[in-house]
Amino acid sequence: MQPIALMDMLKVGVHFGHKKSLWNPKMATYIFTTRNGIHILDLEKSRQKLIEAINFAKDIASRGGVILFVGTKRQAKEEVKKAAESCGMPYVTTRWLGGTFTNFRTIQRTIKKMERYEKMIADGEIKKYTKKEQLMIAREVDKMKTFFSGIKEMKKLPEAIFVLDTKYDHIPVEEARQSKIKVIGLVDTNSDPSKVNFVIPSNDDATKVITFMAQALSEAINEGRAQMATTIMTQTEGAAVAK
Repeated sequence: MQPIALMDMLKVGVHFGHKKSLWNPKMATYIFTTRNGIHILDLEKSRQKLIEAINFAKDIASRGGVILFVGTKRQAKEEVKKAAESCGMPYVTTRWLGGTFTNFRTIQRTIKKMERYEKMIADGEIKKYTKKEQLMIAREVDKMKTFFSGIKEMKKLPEAIFVLDTKYDHIPVEEARQSKIKVIGLVDTNSDPSKVNFVIPSNDDATKVITFMAQALSEAINEGRAQMATTIMTQTEGAAVAK
């Protein structure tokens, strides 16, 4: 991936925080100044923290680990989905269902039920039911897809989650902490950085910023997965030569 450039971060507006009156004092160390009553983040510190988060994500991916992308607010949904799909990672862009981590087994049972229904529909087996029953099943599948399509392939708890707004999506952050899952997240000037393992001080509202950050993590994950593939290939070739 390309090096993280301060100018690129400046162009998309990473440095714009919230009104001074809304700030969280725990973010003081990441604030550079105040302009027209708006806090301005220190871009160099944001860059350093982003690089740390990227390296962590890359390492997880290089070991075959999973990172769940989370972005449920309107301007994040499509960009988060696109970035997660581009690196083969699960995502949540609709309302977070309580218990997704803390009651993971129940969530998995629901996903299996959805897959069973989908197979019935695809195979035509659903036709053995009455029209009313078919309609009810179809509606239930549509509802389940809304919540579970992004985590359908997530067969175990992830090693980390990447949250595009840690204040707005505070519930998955709390569940991750309870489940000992690392949290990578954008933390704006009105948010609490103490709840995040890998803090990325950043504007968390602008679509351009969300796109920039999601793509940066996605590219890092793809690099990590490529490293894993290379390692496996090298080991396989070495084993073949040894024989």
